[in-house]
Amino acid sequence: MSGHSKWSTIKRKKGALDAKRGKMFSRLSKEITIAVKEGNSGDPEGNPRLRLAIQNAKGSNMPKDNIERAIKKGLGGDVESYIEQTFEGYAAHGVAVFVECLTDNQNRTVQEVRAAFNKCNGSLGTNGSLEFIFDRKGVFSLPLPEDMDQDEFQLEIIDAGAEDVVIEDAFITVFCQMEDFGSLNKKFEELGLSLENAELQRIPNTTKDLDDEGFKEVMKLIDILEDNDDVQKVWHNLEVGDGQEELLEN
Repeated sequence: MSGHSKWSTIKRKKGALDAKRGKMFSRLSKEITIAVKEGNSGDPEGNPRLRLAIQNAKGSNMPKDNIERAIKKGLGGDVESYIEQTFEGYAAHGVAVFVECLTDNQNRTVQEVRAAFNKCNGSLGTNGSLEFIFDRKGVFSLPLPEDMDQDEFQLEIIDAGAEDVVIEDAFITVFCQMEDFGSLNKKFEELGLSLENAELQRIPNTTKDLDDEGFKEVMKLIDILEDNDDVQKVWHNLEVGDGQEELLEN
């Protein structure tokens, strides 16, 4: 699974540089609320999607009060009806971009996403047009415990369905097939390990290298999309070259 480790690290570092914590908490709250509503339960023990949403919220240091408010909102009768919507297209320089949304107004979301692509010299494609570029994988990330027996951990987690385990920079990233996501998540719970994040990601099997100007042009589109309240996740196959991480701060 060459390249996945670096790509995951890039996403993690970009997340660490992201100062928009309020936006992040808003997305996490929305996922918790939807999980409660769709599962007809505010009990994470009987609601797997809610359990995962709470787990990710805690991994992002979301305050307990925020989590409880999101659960209460989901249990109320006045929750907006959100629809999951995805968009596929290309940014400038042929960089593939996959956008996942939760929206209560599909027309508004379509208009705003299309406008973002057009503004940044990109173009929207049809659903399914990027299937050959992205693989859907389960990805788990957590800090490396100091007292962990790494060999034993890797054997256990591979037996539970892990496809690849990467340990670097005192951080563990575990990849699995989409269908093994649930069982592997339970394995982490059994091992008593606190995950920073667990989700189904769209992993690019090919990446694009650009010079600094091209990189900034593509990241402008990514930033506009990530600022949209309806957008939950943005996946792309842009590779971050040496020294370009600093450009994410600007």
